[in-house]
Amino acid sequence: MKGTENKKDYRVLLYYKFVEIDDPETFTQEHLAYCKNLGLKGRILIASEGINGTVSGTVEQTDKYMADLKSDPRFHDIVFKIDEADGHAFKKMHVRHRPELVTLRLKDSVSPLEKTAKFLSPKEFREAMLEEDTVILDARNDYEYDLGHFRGAIRPDIRNFRELPQWIRDNKERLQGKKILTYCTGGIRCEKFTGWMEEEGFDEVYQLEGGIVTYGKDEEVKGDLWDGKCYVFDERISVPINRVEHVVVGRDHFDGTPCERYVNCANPDCNKQILCSEENEHKYLRGCSHECRISPRNRYVIEHNLSQEEVEERLKRIEEEQHASSLKA
Repeated sequence: MKGTENKKDYRVLLYYKFVEIDDPETFTQEHLAYCKNLGLKGRILIASEGINGTVSGTVEQTDKYMADLKSDPRFHDIVFKIDEADGHAFKKMHVRHRPELVTLRLKDSVSPLEKTAKFLSPKEFREAMLEEDTVILDARNDYEYDLGHFRGAIRPDIRNFRELPQWIRDNKERLQGKKILTYCTGGIRCEKFTGWMEEEGFDEVYQLEGGIVTYGKDEEVKGDLWDGKCYVFDERISVPINRVEHVVVGRDHFDGTPCERYVNCANPDCNKQILCSEENEHKYLRGCSHECRISPRNRYVIEHNLSQEEVEERLKRIEEEQHASSLKA
């Protein structure tokens, strides 16, 4: 049939909803059993403040999941962001109860059900980015930013979302009096966070409705002014956003060359995510530092069954190259 040749058999759903859930522990158990029975895979968090999930499954499975969730009065208006996929984007199905859907751990946290900043559509957000005296604030973690971000956006130096409030307080003068545009992957972090920002005294705070994923799918803006790729928390690792022009902003951890390939450091005690070419992964034993490369638990060494002599040979080669590079400098 015309128009269906390129349709894929699987989908990835990204969604959340802030809504009061009584007895979230019981709902968590019931929802896990339901998802497993349906055949979905993914990660879902449930709290007294709502639900936040990413799941993958066949078209039929995801259609049923969306219909069943919307049939629950609490989630009748939930918005699903849908990506086609070649197969499952997760290995297992997890549904977990948490105190918060996104972790801030603030004593003075503001509930999104009571207060959150004004939403801007993708078109409005793009227009606002071009205005003077505007600050674009990335509400994600540093490794997410490094793979891709809106042009001119501020990169908070944080590894976890819960570190963002302190970063804001430390940089208050830089942001005060500005029109602040916030964004994150699907919108949930901003919806939780922007109410707190207003309580902190920031007068003009706005958030991108639907997050980066929705911005990339909008047929009017087509992801314009986004550079790089968008980090996602599943087996895909990243998805394209800008359909006008793709600009690579990621840089290889080892040599600084353009790179959009993420790997985890082979030292399980570190496990840091680094951008790294396949060539450099092998060259540096997938260790982000010398200490990680010589770790007795280095997974790359174990996976490739490297002998001590082979490891020492590669370490010596790295040392020689670094020494030669320092002499040139």
